Amino acid sequence: MIPDHCKDVSIREVAFALTADSIANNVKGKKAYTRTEFLILKNERDFAIIRVEKKGGKALFRPINRFEVISLPSNTVYVEDQQIDVLNASQMVKLSREHAGKAVVVSGMFNHLSFVKDEPGFELRVMDVVPPHPSKLSVLVNKALGSFLIDLPVIPEIENIDLNDFAEDVKTPSIMYPCRASGLVSDRTVLFLDETPEIKEQCTLVGCDLSRRIFRSTYGKDIANVNMCPKDLAPKDGLPRIVKCCRIKDGYELSGSTAVVPWGATVKDVAEAIRALFERSIPNGSESWSLS
Repeated sequence: MIPDHCKDVSIREVAFALTADSIANNVKGKKAYTRTEFLILKNERDFAIIRVEKKGGKALFRPINRFEVISLPSNTVYVEDQQIDVLNASQMVKLSREHAGKAVVVSGMFNHLSFVKDEPGFELRVMDVVPPHPSKLSVLVNKALGSFLIDLPVIPEIENIDLNDFAEDVKTPSIMYPCRASGLVSDRTVLFLDETPEIKEQCTLVGCDLSRRIFRSTYGKDIANVNMCPKDLAPKDGLPRIVKCCRIKDGYELSGSTAVVPWGATVKDVAEAIRALFERSIPNGSESWSLS
């Protein structure tokens, strides 16, 4: 449960104990602002959250017809953190996970106020090659989640494919990578395909299908190869995942539970891919809830 916008949330300091009975007695006959869907009640250090339904009409303040208690002080915590954007669903879900089973009232960036409760979010595996660290795709995902191009509570889980690990499978005296990257190390002679070096000894290419084709076109022959394509290496476990692949030229492609973006993907490409991956699994229809 995350409000659509902090404008839908109002806070009211009260002098009565925040029990279910006291709330019911004190809310009766009160009015709420036309935009308000949730009321955060504060009594010193205690907080409670209720959802309200108001009488119809066009008045700015309308009588509360019914309400539902979302949380009482015993299962409500208050967090003040100016680094949290309460409109960023992913940030709010991360905070919710730190306070499992609790409703979390958040005073965040610009002193905006909202809350989150029992929101599991959507876990997304972000699979990309390193070095360099962090991976490009993980940076793009984080930028997309912070750009408001995605309004879903997506939680990224990073799955790095370390190119240095591939060297363990290489038996030749030299090893070739597609291009230089800070952090690549090997006790073998290291070459880089984009520099078209002279190959003086047996060599193994750590690369994808495009790298193999570039090598064949450049040197007129094939080469021993270790496949590093994230799309090919991604587990077929049905978990939502995003990867890069040079076979994708523009936009994105959905392949089962995997969203595939180009090697040169943009934040927009990544945002569209993530939305498409998760939105098809979200049922249509409004949330139902009962009022007390």
